[in-house]
This record gives sequence, C-alpha cells and structure tokens, in this order.
Amino acid sequence: MLTNITPPELFHSKEQDKTIIVDVRAPIEFEEATIPGAINIPLFTNDERAQVGTTYKHDGQEAAKELGLELFSKKLPTFIKAFKALEAPATVFCWRGGMRSQTAATVLDLMGIPVNRLTGGIKAYRNWMKEQIDTLPLPPLYVLNGHTGNGKTHILRELKEEGYPVIDFEGMACHRGSIFGQIGLEPSNQRMFNLLLGEELLRYQHKPYVLIEGESARIGKVVIPERFYQHKETSPQLFIDLPINERVNIILDDYSPDDYHEEFVDSFNRIKRRIHTPVAKIIEEALDQRDYPEVVKNLLIYYYDPHYSYSTAQSEHQVVPIEEQSLEGAKEQVKQFLSQTNLL
Repeated sequence: MLTNITPPELFHSKEQDKTIIVDVRAPIEFEEATIPGAINIPLFTNDERAQVGTTYKHDGQEAAKELGLELFSKKLPTFIKAFKALEAPATVFCWRGGMRSQTAATVLDLMGIPVNRLTGGIKAYRNWMKEQIDTLPLPPLYVLNGHTGNGKTHILRELKEEGYPVIDFEGMACHRGSIFGQIGLEPSNQRMFNLLLGEELLRYQHKPYVLIEGESARIGKVVIPERFYQHKETSPQLFIDLPINERVNIILDDYSPDDYHEEFVDSFNRIKRRIHTPVAKIIEEALDQRDYPEVVKNLLIYYYDPHYSYSTAQSEHQVVPIEEQSLEGAKEQVKQFLSQTNLL
C-alpha cells in the first residue's frame, strides 16, 4: 500500500528503524546531499538525468516524460529487484516529491512492495530541518576545548559510542577544523551539515546536556549556525591538556601524513608566511625528510598553540581544567565531571 508521509513522520519512522529511506535521484544528486541514512536506488544515471533535462528544456514536458519512461522501462526489473531485497518497507523521495518519486512509488505499489513516499521530497525535509535549527530549544552544552592535538574529537566519539549525548561537528563536516583538516577526507557541504545537525538536535531534545567540541564558526566548507555558535560560546568549557608528545602521536595517528605527503606540503605552504622564518625553514626541511613527528611538534609549538584562543566570554567558574598524561585518562576525567554534575 502506497502512503504519503511528511518530514516529521519520516524522521520518527527512521528513528524507530521502521523504514529504509531510498533516494531515487541520480547518483550525482545523492552524493551532493541526501537525507542522512538514505541509500541510492536511482531511476536514472547521471547521463540519463542530463538527457531528460535537455529534452525538457528544448522539447517540453511531454517529450521529457516520454524519454524518461523509455529509459526507466529498460531497467524496471533491476529496479524492482533492488527494492525486493530490502529488509524493511521503503520510503522513496526525489528533489521535490515530483515525477521520479511518484513513478517509483506507483510501480512498487503495483508490484505489491510496501512503500511510502516523502511529500515534498528532500527539499521539504531540508526546510523542516532548517526550521528545527532555527526554533528548537537549545540543550545545555558542555564544550570540550583545548589546544590542537589534545584528542577532543577522540574523547567525544568514544563517549558517543558509550551512549553519551554528543554532537560531532567535525564528523558532520567531514573536516578536522584546521588548515590540514581536509586531508584524506571529502568535506561535507552546508546542506548536508544542516540536515545532520537538525536531526541531532531533535534526537537530544530531552537530554539534560549535550557534549560538543570547541570549534570555530567555520569548519571546512560549513558554518555552524549563528544561534548555536553563540550558545556554545557562553557554555561551560572542559579544557583538555595533554603532554606535547602525546599530542604529536594523536595527530600522526589521525592524519597519516606519510599517505598524504603532497597534501601536507600544499597545506603547509598556505600558512608558511605566518610562521617565523627560521622555524618555517626547520619545518620545511623536516617535511622534505618526511620527519613528521618533528613537523607536527614544531607546528604545535610555534603555530597552533600561539594562535589558539577560546571565548573571552568565559568566566573562571565556566572553565574546568583537565590535565592528564593520556587520552584515556582525560576521557575518564570528563566522565567523572559529568557524573558529578548531571544525571543521564
């Protein structure tokens, strides 16, 4: 049976694992941004989508429909087989809930395959998520802060795996938040980031607090919404402080510089002029020799640490220092602080 559902209904349905979300748009559209958790079973390839668009532009809607039907009919058995293989009822969507999702849903319904269709498509879902970001009450925050390399992201991700409420900005942005932050990653765009953030805010509405990292307003290609960023700036901070050698090791593990040597050289060249010339020369020589521990250590001491700052709006009682010798020790101190301050 074919059912049309709204964005709120889709969100709650997928939170309860009652549906598999299927993006029937072309792969190029899916890769740009999609509803989090969706899979791609497209009606058209990228080239076919372009053909239909060109036909619509030059010959009109009816000609485009006829071409689309001709292209889709050739792959109909494969399309249906893909949906039959799913282990739960599907919810299909396209850009605006138009012809593509309507065609997919109608065909599947005729074949007796349970299917829902998202009213308004991903455009409606995006608009609803933007509304959540703009209007939902913001939860109390605890902000993990500290100089570069102190393992804040590691701590947050481990805590999230343990069930703590965490919003991972760097994970959603697919960027580590520094000049080297894109290395080895494919950064997200603002559309995808907002979809993920809106869902997280909904997910944690009834939690007593949420943990985040002390990011700047921009992370790679995305910007944290102003309302949320200002809330972060006035929230209590847990300041992580690890020994320099531990920080170097964490960064080397995160970035795998030997696998991305040229990218590291390019990124360094972008900041080279901001570093005192003798130090820049030492870093450059270490890069040439692939002595990455020396590179990272000098970047931390002479570039990142002097440039580091956190909100001057913080009063002393809002900054909790966490000085430890290891990442695991710092995580345990964070957990101890939370257990003393809040009850989940």
